[in-house]
Order: sequence, then structure tokens, then C-alpha cells
Amino acid sequence: MATILSLKRRIKAASNVSKTTRAMQMIAASKMKKAQNSALSVKPYAEKIGLLSTKVREKIEKEALHPYMEERNESGKTLFLVFSPDKGLCGGLITNLLSEVIKNIKEDDLVITVGKKIENYIVRLNKTLIASYPFGNTLPIYETVYSIAKMVDDNYLNKKVDNVKIIYTNFASIFSQKPIVLNLLPIAINVNENEQNESDKKNPFQLFEPSIEELLPTLIKKYFEITVYQKLLESYLSEQASRMVAMQNATTNARDIILDLTLEYNKTRQAKITSEILDITSAGFNTAYE
Repeated sequence: MATILSLKRRIKAASNVSKTTRAMQMIAASKMKKAQNSALSVKPYAEKIGLLSTKVREKIEKEALHPYMEERNESGKTLFLVFSPDKGLCGGLITNLLSEVIKNIKEDDLVITVGKKIENYIVRLNKTLIASYPFGNTLPIYETVYSIAKMVDDNYLNKKVDNVKIIYTNFASIFSQKPIVLNLLPIAINVNENEQNESDKKNPFQLFEPSIEELLPTLIKKYFEITVYQKLLESYLSEQASRMVAMQNATTNARDIILDLTLEYNKTRQAKITSEILDITSAGFNTAYE
């Protein structure tokens, strides 16, 4: 049977863990709310950029398409952008993301990581890592996309790779975050059909100024950047949601342990008190008998 002193130490340790995990849960909940607002605010802009890019693409000759929209099969390689947290304690998020990495990235493929956790695994798996960026512990800023876009341009526009894909964690709900593999380049813009038909009815005849040949590169570049940024926000949102749930479960488990240890402590303490009373009673009885 454990001693009273050791039980008191274990109860105190579990209590400290409970306080820590509770604090981390509240911090993650606060960050998740901000990330959710940012992700929702970016989504309509990305949809409108995609709608406008689609309309411009329909009016341009195939030979004049932006390189981001050209399909090719020359190198046989794919460039993967993998987004992960910098820190752990976020449930099975990193494990699930790693499973998609192992499943999709081949030996000849190139990898750019955003996040220290997945960077370590990419190195251990002997994948071709060409660049790595820290994800950070705060909400991603738009400027982060520029350096990533430059690395993508160096490899895709110079035809070192045929495709560019993103592996990130999609936020379905607070309790569900799933890793997704998204085809980024060549760009195939998917627009809501109802939204497109409604826009066509409002604007049956459209004039573009400047010309659509000049407008398309800027639109496609902006669409590429906003798509990458949106997936960064999704990954950050998923990280905070997963961490909040993981810390909530950890807090609950710590409190259950405290209850069990407290019950065992009370039993041990009561047994000790009873034993001492019996010793005193026995000593008094023996003295009186003598």
C-alpha cells in the first residue's frame, strides 16, 4: 500500500497538471476563435477571385494561358507543400498528417515544409526537402505566402516539377480535423455553379480594363496566393481545435486521477488512524491487566 506522503505528492502533481492543461485549453480556445473568424473572412474573397479568374480564362485563347494553368508531364515529379504545427500536444493531428505524407510523397518528389513537427519526419524519411519554414504560434500573416510562392515559381515555372500539391489539415468541426491533399498547380478553378449563373445573368456583357491578356496573370497569381494563405489559416485553425480538445481530455483525465488518489489517500489515512487507535487501546489494556 502506498504511503500517505507519496499519495499527497501524486495528488499535488496531478493537480498541477490539471491546472496547466486547463490553461492551455483556454488559450487554444481563444486562438481558435480568432483563426475561425480570419478563415471565414478570407473565404468569400477567394471565391470571388476564382469566379473572376474563370470568366477571364473563358475569354482568352488557349495559347495565351498563364503557365500556372498549363498541364504538362515532363519531369514526372511533384512539389508538395506540407503544413504542420511547430509544437505538439494536439492529439492525433500530426500522426494523421504524417500518414498522408507517407502515402502520397514518392522518392523523387520535392517537399517544402511549413512547421517544425513535419520537417523532422521528412528528414527521417529521406525525402527531398528543398525548403522549410516555421509555422509560428500566432495567426499566420499574408506575407508568409510570398517566400513560399517564390520557391514554387523557381521549381514549377522552370519545369523542375509537373504538379504542385498541398498537404494540410482541413477543419471540418471542433472535433473533426482531417488531412487533405489539394492539387494546387496547374490551377483548375472550381466555382459554385449557382453563383456563376447568377453572375452571368447580372452581367451578360462584360468589358475588361486592362485587357484580359494583361489581367489574367495578376488574377491567377493572386488566386494562387490567397489559396495558399487560406490553407495556412485552415491548418492553424485545425491545430488550435485539436489542441483544445486534447487538453480538455487531459484535464478530465487528471481530475479523475485526483479523485482516485484522494479516495486511496483517505483509505490509507483512515487505516493508519485505526491502527494507531488499536495500538493505544492494546497498550492501555495490557497496563491495566498488569
